[in-house]
Amino acid sequence: MLKMIFLFLFALIIISLFSSLFFLVKDKGNKKRVVNALKVRIGLSVLLFIILIIMYMNGYIQPHGIGK
Repeated sequence: MLKMIFLFLFALIIISLFSSLFFLVKDKGNKKRVVNALKVRIGLSVLLFIILIIMYMNGYIQPHGIGK
């Protein structure tokens, strides 16, 4: 369940990134849609980061070292 939430948010972040690239190429003079798409991407990234911190603090996820 938790992995699905992470994957969904990550997919939304990637879609927002590519939509801003599309708007950057398509709209030569109007950059408002590019800025809005990047705002959405930043907001989703911050939301994902906050969720990860809360889940770590509550013990739902644990860090692990590489090669243990």
